[in-house]
Amino acid sequence: MSSHRLGGAQLLVIAKEPVPGKVKTRLSPPCTPREAAALAGAALEDTLRTVARVPVARRVLALDGAPGPWLPAGFTVVPQRGGGLDERLAAAFDDAHRLSHIPIVLIGMDTPQVSAGLLADAVSLLGSHDAVFGPATDGGFWLLGLRAPTPICCSACRCPSRPQGRSS
Repeated sequence: MSSHRLGGAQLLVIAKEPVPGKVKTRLSPPCTPREAAALAGAALEDTLRTVARVPVARRVLALDGAPGPWLPAGFTVVPQRGGGLDERLAAAFDDAHRLSHIPIVLIGMDTPQVSAGLLADAVSLLGSHDAVFGPATDGGFWLLGLRAPTPICCSACRCPSRPQGRSS
């Protein structure tokens, strides 16, 4: 797909400001809250730098908290809305769609496997598909792209409040 097609989409990152005691709380202990927040900050910075390398029309950060020095230029920041993850995802898609009525690819702040190429591929697939999905091994997902998002898409999902997966 041409870069013109890539230019006709948005990349949306949903994230929390990396504040000690508010992010990566399941890592404390063994990490201190400050160490957990530093890890979250590094993951967020890596994700945002990767997103910034993809030639799209708009980059949106749906943020719980305030922007910091980890935010590269070229992002539109919108506050997160909603209670549970399903509501926050639906609101993030809605807010991005209100900014521009073009396809949207969403990822989270902690997506170490993401590359600019994977994001560009997801955007390109929305040229011929209504949705793209990056499944995670824990039963969730790391990427969700929608050509024309509707509120029912995310609000119909029942996102678990605790991590899902298998224990051995």
